[in-house]
Amino acid sequence: MTDKYTGKINLFDCATAQKVIGQENFLAAFKTVLDHGAYCQGPETKEVETKLANYSGVNYCATNSSGTDALILALMAWGVKPGDAVFVSSFTFVASAECAAILGATPIFVDSDPNTYNMDPADLQRAIDEVKKEGKLNLKAVVAVDIFGSPCDLDKIMKIAHENGMKVLEDAAQAYGSTYNGKKAGAAADMVATSFYPTKPLGCYGDGGATFTNSKEEYDLLVSCRVHGMSPEDHYDNVRLGLTGRLDSFQGAVLLQKLKVFDEELVKRAKIAKKYDTELSSYFGKQKILDNATSAYGL
Repeated sequence: MTDKYTGKINLFDCATAQKVIGQENFLAAFKTVLDHGAYCQGPETKEVETKLANYSGVNYCATNSSGTDALILALMAWGVKPGDAVFVSSFTFVASAECAAILGATPIFVDSDPNTYNMDPADLQRAIDEVKKEGKLNLKAVVAVDIFGSPCDLDKIMKIAHENGMKVLEDAAQAYGSTYNGKKAGAAADMVATSFYPTKPLGCYGDGGATFTNSKEEYDLLVSCRVHGMSPEDHYDNVRLGLTGRLDSFQGAVLLQKLKVFDEELVKRAKIAKKYDTELSSYFGKQKILDNATSAYGL
């Protein structure tokens, strides 16, 4: 007897996806964590940070407890504060703007390109000019989202931002595994944040995230701020404000297993996306992917 078709198709089937690796492999990895007992930032967390940095082609990866914290910690490392303007994509999940507002900064929404659905560089310039004309806020940073897993036009966005004294934080929550100018997500902007929420291209079995940088100074600040602003010399010497933003060892263990098949899963996502494009092209328009980019098809 087969299940009756209900007309519902899950956006993402976590239980089925688990079968690619095999539940027994996850259980063995969890047993290792239970045996060593280092549940917070244990050896699995440290190992996955190294592997993620290598995969992305950057110097440093600081894992954390969610994609939202990955964004917040990056802005904290840059010293974002009240009175600062942070330019954010308007077509995105609320976290992309919330990360600025929670630090007291002012999110300035930038319109989307009608073809890519990502931040429109021309409207970014317009928004910057408007804020400069008003003269009330300090230009601080840009949070540019890779919506649906497709990279935004970082070349133009970063040029505009840098010319105006700002850095660019790429929100690659849906786009880990994508490429831009031949670089993996994590390597193309000043700092890059991603999410390991279960339905993301590289998802763990709970909440998780990571922030990528090539700067040792930024990395040290990320590591400090994710544990209440601790000093590297003394964990109970809190030298700045911070969060409780660590990735636990169980999620690190999951990510280590999933990294083994990650490239294979990206190929499968692209194949499924191509089928949707082919079968539905006469009914719906589709997102334009930049010629110098590949999508991770995060949705």
